[in-house]
Amino acid sequence: MTKLTNQLVTAEREEVADAIRRLLATPLITEQAQPEAFDLIRRRREPLQQWFDYYCGWTLTVEPRLGYARLVKVRTATDPTRPARRLRSGRAPFDRRRYTLLCVVAAELLTVPVTTIGLLADRVGRATATDEVVPTFDTANRAERMAFVDVLRLLESYGVVETVDGTTESFVDSAAAKVLYRIDATLLLRLLAVPVGPSQLGVPIDDVALRFDELLAAISHERRYGLGSGAHDESATRSEVQRNLWLRHSVFRRLVDDPVLYFEDLLPEERAYLASPTGRQLLRRAAEQGGFVLEERAEGLLLVDVDGIATDSRFPDDAGNAKVAALLLLESLTGPATVEQLEIQVEDLLSRFPRWAKTYRDEDGPRQLVSDAVAVLTAFGLAEREGGIIRPLPAAARYAVDAPRTTDPGEATP
Repeated sequence: MTKLTNQLVTAEREEVADAIRRLLATPLITEQAQPEAFDLIRRRREPLQQWFDYYCGWTLTVEPRLGYARLVKVRTATDPTRPARRLRSGRAPFDRRRYTLLCVVAAELLTVPVTTIGLLADRVGRATATDEVVPTFDTANRAERMAFVDVLRLLESYGVVETVDGTTESFVDSAAAKVLYRIDATLLLRLLAVPVGPSQLGVPIDDVALRFDELLAAISHERRYGLGSGAHDESATRSEVQRNLWLRHSVFRRLVDDPVLYFEDLLPEERAYLASPTGRQLLRRAAEQGGFVLEERAEGLLLVDVDGIATDSRFPDDAGNAKVAALLLLESLTGPATVEQLEIQVEDLLSRFPRWAKTYRDEDGPRQLVSDAVAVLTAFGLAEREGGIIRPLPAAARYAVDAPRTTDPGEATP
């Protein structure tokens, strides 16, 4: 009996750790898209909800009958490395027009349980026509129809929009296409992961760009911390309990969400919290419960998922030329370097390996490859860019090599 009990406890611990990492990688999991993952989260929802609430202060909503699980990851910081993407072969990021249409389409979908693509397009056209800032949506324009389709396909991938009849892509070729949709308004409302709705701010449109950081803090404001903003404020009225709660959540949110957490990026009180016996104990406990390997260095902390479940992007890998180039540049990036110096190195690589990176072979190819590679390094916390200077960060030492590379990067994984 004792042996069986231990086996059950071990199995539950492993399943909870697996589900934690799945939710960190995909905060919205639907039964239709990921039935096995959803079933796991449904069965272990109580310990999962407790873990995310205690360590990160994030709410996990699991709706067994509606078939979705939504982790609301609240953070004040923006992340340009994780844009919404078009579900096409190139997976290009959404542009300003597509984000605008996404907001308008979402607002219009809230009012109807069932609609057609034509009726929805008409509603979006009328809504934008009465707006002084947003350009009017024109179904006669193919580029506009394509942007509209990209928005709907994204909402389809979330499970918000279900195609009952027809195909969304057909609208690109003809505005007269017949497509019928069923709308999940409840799930649509769950997509917005901020405590305060943007519409409640009532800020003049001309002030948005000038006050963006202030507005971001305003919609991210959480009352439970007793703060005037998303960060700790000594002048704010708060109790010691609220202060400690904010310290724990602010640190762990960054730890599970960012590739690497550098101590120099933390506030003094956050560093002190991590250095305290309580902070260290919670850190190791959270890592163990989440199935992570905790890597502690003098410069910072890193939660390593050896199974690769908790990440939507890996480094190193040979999935793209930019990642391969990023790893190759790291071999020589032992100190600050200029963009021009990196371009010379890339030109040499392109010359030595003529079959590799064929899309970067035009006149501007080396410059673009350096730009894309540096973007990879900054996204993974391995380097920082200040103007034309690229500086390696401490975590880059994890990928240091001693021997020079002679293998064609197009033939082997770095």
